[in-house]
Order: sequence, then structure tokens, then C-alpha cells
Amino acid sequence: MALLNVRPKKECKYDCISLGEVMLRLDPGEGRIKCARQFRAWEGGGEYNVSRGLRKCFGMNVAVVTAFADNDMGRLVEDFIMQGGVDVSLIKWVPYDGIGRTVRNGINFTERGYGVRGALGVSDRANTAASQLKPGDIDWEYIFGELGVRWFHTGGIFAALSDTTPDVVLEAVKIAKKHGTIVSYDLNYRPSLWKTIGGQEKAQAVNKELAKYIDVMIGNEEDFTACLGFEVEGNDENLKELNLDGYQKMIKEVIKTYPNFKVIATTLRTVRSATVNDWSAICYANDQLYKANSYDALEIMDRVGGGDSFASGLIYGLITTDDPEKAVNYGAAHGALAMTTPGDTSMASIKEVESLMKGGSARVVR
Repeated sequence: MALLNVRPKKECKYDCISLGEVMLRLDPGEGRIKCARQFRAWEGGGEYNVSRGLRKCFGMNVAVVTAFADNDMGRLVEDFIMQGGVDVSLIKWVPYDGIGRTVRNGINFTERGYGVRGALGVSDRANTAASQLKPGDIDWEYIFGELGVRWFHTGGIFAALSDTTPDVVLEAVKIAKKHGTIVSYDLNYRPSLWKTIGGQEKAQAVNKELAKYIDVMIGNEEDFTACLGFEVEGNDENLKELNLDGYQKMIKEVIKTYPNFKVIATTLRTVRSATVNDWSAICYANDQLYKANSYDALEIMDRVGGGDSFASGLIYGLITTDDPEKAVNYGAAHGALAMTTPGDTSMASIKEVESLMKGGSARVVR
């Protein structure tokens, strides 16, 4: 019996679409944000990064649903999206008022960590076009019903952007389910985003309602506690390592509450320093816990987007193999490779991912 009944490719225009905000990422390279004299520009966004990885690494047909203020900055981000092979036809463009009083595009200054200095992100995203999306702005019946979508991905970052974005997610997931689209959601709890719109109490109210429509839930133990009110017993607070037995017990409680969850997955990360982490992942499905290969002492260039690349590898594995053990290994390997290059998004190839899954080394390829 299939774990997930993914719609046949021949019925759908898209393998996956993502709903979320895409920001202009400004990166000072090896320097610090507060001392920089120049920045390298990229695009990035938690939900978008997943579809981008599915296209660029795994060759799937994807699109992003988001909104931009129609100015040159918005068009720059659009150009980055197109360079990644992601369909931009579903983007909503909002007239720009000239100074950003009523609508604007988001900026994310992102500083890579090194050694004892952790990575730093400074976002400037108030009043963005994506945060102002409301129910009725996107024709979901056209997207899921007429175009056809095999997989829909969104998450807790977009849901936290405003009072209206949770309603947009709810509208989308209901219509996706109506048309047989698999829905994944990354809890991605960010206290700073919820702070002024109700805090953790609001985060739980929103996510508990959305969780009723999710097939594949992604989140670490902190996400499940903050967003859904579940806790892992027996975690080692000093070592900051996940107690797998406790996590599995928590998952069983989660499944009782949300029997619609077919897959639950999370990355496993032990931070030795900003540039050296132990990295792996686990996936719960078919009443079993599957653990991916471990990449101990993984040397990291840029950790931002590692979790999103895990999600895209996981989704690719689930769509193409319906095997949770293979899927979690695709996710862990893709996330590991993504963190060896700069920027939010993956520069890996499927050949590199599959080689790493099989134990490939870092020897020179000639």
C-alpha cells in the first residue's frame, strides 16, 4: 500500500508549488553586516527554497506563489527566481507607491557565522506585498483544479507574517486537499515573527488549525513544542542533543492528535561551532522511525537554507520512491551539500546527492 498517493505526473502541470515570501538576501561574504562596504545579492525564503531545490537539483517542474511590489527591486528578485528555473507566472504584482509607505519588498541581511561566532540574520520585511496577501487574492481553484499540482509546500514563516497570511494558508491547503494534492508544512517557529501578533499562544492557535490538513509535517522538537504544544521528555539540556526515544514517544502522541500526518520529519544537528556541525535527519512513517546517514563534523560554509534543502530532498524522495528511508537520506545528503556553498539555495546536483548517500568522498573529481 502506498504511503502517499501522489497524483500522476501526466495529470499535473507542476510537481510542486510553494507559498511563501521571497526576499532579497544581502550577504557581506566573509565580513560582518555592521562593517560591510559591499554585499552580494541573492534571493531566499524558507518555503520558496524548497521548490527551488526541487527544480535546480532534482529537475522537477515547480512554481512559487508569492507577491512583490512592482518596482526594480521586485523585478531583481524575480530575475533571481527565473535563474533558478522556478516558474514565476503565479506571482502577484502589486502597484508600488514610490516610497514603500503602503507596500514594499523584503530584505534579509544574512551574515555567515565562523567558529565561535554564530550566523546572524537581520530582516527588514514590514508591510511587504507577501505579508499583505489575503484570502481571495490567489485563484487556488485554477492552480490546483485546472493546472494541477502534485505537491504543495508552505510553512510557519509565511503563516507568521501578518494577521491575514494564516487565512491564505488555510484557504490554500483546503483547496489543495480537495483536488488530491499532497501538502507539506515546515513549522519553522520564529519567535520574532509572532512577537507582535500574539506570541506563542497565537502561533499554537494558527498551527493547530492548519495541522489538520497536512500530510507531511516537518519540524524539530522545539517547533512541535512551540507551535503544537507537544514536548519531548528526557532531552539533554546540556548537550543540546535530541533524545530519540523521547522524540518517538512524542510523535506517537502527535499522530493520535493528527492522524492525517503520514510523514513527520526533522533534521538532527549538533552544533560544535558555527562551521562544524554533526548533521543527520529522521523520518517517522508507517509507525517506524527511519534515521538518515550521519555526517559528523560536517564543515559548513553557510548554514542558512540547510533545513529547506533537507525538505526538498525529502519531498523528491517521497514523490519518486514513496520510500521514507530513501527519502530521509535524500534530504540529509542534499541539506549537507547545500551548506557547503554560500546562499540560501542549493548548488548541488542529483548526481552529487546520490553519490554522498552511497558514501562518496570529498576526493577531487577529474
